[in-house]
Amino acid sequence: MSKLSVKEESGCRRLLTMLPKDDLLALKDTVTNRLIAVESAEEAVQAIITYSQDAEELLKRKKVHRDVIFKYLANEGVAMPPNAQKYNLVRRTLELWSSEENTTQVQPVQNWGPQRFWQDVRLRLLLHAGEQRVEEFNGAELVSRRLHALVGEERLLFCPNLEGLGLKCVSSPHGFVLVAVAGTIHRDSVWLGIFEQAFGLIRSPLDSNRWKIKFVNVKVEAQSAITDRHLPVITYDSNELLSLCN
Repeated sequence: MSKLSVKEESGCRRLLTMLPKDDLLALKDTVTNRLIAVESAEEAVQAIITYSQDAEELLKRKKVHRDVIFKYLANEGVAMPPNAQKYNLVRRTLELWSSEENTTQVQPVQNWGPQRFWQDVRLRLLLHAGEQRVEEFNGAELVSRRLHALVGEERLLFCPNLEGLGLKCVSSPHGFVLVAVAGTIHRDSVWLGIFEQAFGLIRSPLDSNRWKIKFVNVKVEAQSAITDRHLPVITYDSNELLSLCN
């Protein structure tokens, strides 16, 4: 019988509901050796959980496809490189489930809002979707609202490419830290395009010396506008990043 922890069982249940019904039923037959009959997807999920030896065994099953685990992690707020192999996704999922038991002891994360920005912060959005469009916003309140709308109202999921050439960080002699990250954009299970984002941070001596965002530059290319089919990478060099401070 199943040796899944409470957290693993809850996570497996959410993940299994993402499988197509044919794959779900085939997986149920494999796990139960065709000895358990079910009449619904819910019963199939329960049978799979009950008769799986452990979470790792279940995740490694052929019918639990790589793309399903990737989407599950994205839904849980865990961004993985788009080219991540299945074994890496399985490992990260197991880490997530084992760490969830300790999340209640972590200090609460400060809510998103204008307090994360300098009052004179600026945001520049460069959008390529057949034609080019530029949006610019100034001030902590407007910038905070626009960025929040991207992931809230527009339901966009930004998945950074944290391997290879998808991340760059430099610092200026004046205390600026410049970070650039590239990745893919999704809405639900649909890949929409790629992005490249650069932002600058500097400490605020009036707010417990916390890091706050001074500017944000975001370039977005819709899938239809992409000509280079390589994985998203940073196009800024270090000098170009530092010039954004000016």
